[in-house]
Amino acid sequence: MALVVALVGVGTGVFAGLRGHAGAARVARRSSLVLAALVTLAIVSLFWAFAHNDFRLEYVASHAARSMPLRYRLAALWGGQAGSLLLWVWMLTMYAMAAVVVHRRSSRRLMPWVVAMLSANALFFLSLLNFVTNPFERVPIGFLQSDGNGLNPLLQHPVMMIHPLVLYTGFVGFAVPFAFGFAALASGDLGSAWLRTTRRWTIFPWIFLSIGILLGGRWAYEVLGWGGYWAWDPVENASFMPWLPATAYLHSVMIQEKRDMLKTWNLVLVGLTYCLCLFGTFLTRSGIVSSVHSFTNAGWFGYVFLGYVVTMAIAFFALLLWRRAPADSPLRSARKLASTSSASSRAIDSLGGMCSL
Repeated sequence: MALVVALVGVGTGVFAGLRGHAGAARVARRSSLVLAALVTLAIVSLFWAFAHNDFRLEYVASHAARSMPLRYRLAALWGGQAGSLLLWVWMLTMYAMAAVVVHRRSSRRLMPWVVAMLSANALFFLSLLNFVTNPFERVPIGFLQSDGNGLNPLLQHPVMMIHPLVLYTGFVGFAVPFAFGFAALASGDLGSAWLRTTRRWTIFPWIFLSIGILLGGRWAYEVLGWGGYWAWDPVENASFMPWLPATAYLHSVMIQEKRDMLKTWNLVLVGLTYCLCLFGTFLTRSGIVSSVHSFTNAGWFGYVFLGYVVTMAIAFFALLLWRRAPADSPLRSARKLASTSSASSRAIDSLGGMCSL
């Protein structure tokens, strides 16, 4: 049902964005609320199955055992591929619902495109959950077990109970500024409204991603015993990639607000941040790198996920180049950085503004 609702959200969002149809825009906004409710029902159902040792579900039988404490049985939900994808899409729908509720009146021109982009992201993950790696797939009757296989011992650590939640809150949260940046490009509304909106929606996931990186480093240091900052698990390093452009964006956005400069650069950073979040998730889910977090070695699955990452990047940056092409494009600023020292002083100014914020 969530898959169908996500498809409706994409269709009505695009139609409302192109035609300015108020009725379609309302349907798109409401689809986000329904989508959040349906995915919440799904993830609560899976939590219930883990809590009650429902080994009729193959996913529960593969990642839980009766000997495991309840806290680890619940944390096992994101200990495998299907559950972690369900967690991702659930957080995505929560963010989408929050964006719709907060901006339903203040960003009427942008919201149809925002809903369309967020629904398109949810549509991809829901397609995987329905047709590729379903967490509710049942064990054949002849293979039912009285106990499960249990969770990977390396993942049975107190940090792993909160680390994925914190990290995903950061990863998935960058979908909202990405969607607003896409909406600004698609609608041509490239003023300062989308900029202020994305800055606020970037600070929250940036904080959680920062905490998640620290927690992941702590877990890798204790459990894997590798030690050293750059000796983390590959997935922990992958989470650091989107943190860099997100941090740069939070600084450079100050320059655009104060000096009306770096308009194109800020959009590049917004797009790059989310695309790197998806790429980091691709590294985990595809099995392309050797990692405790790597859930599959199916080559075709990796190609599908990589194709999704590339499609998102091409759609965003192609739209950016198209909007910037005209000589009178609002993305072109008449003001230029006078020198390297001037750029440095402005960066320091923006850092001070960030600290005060």
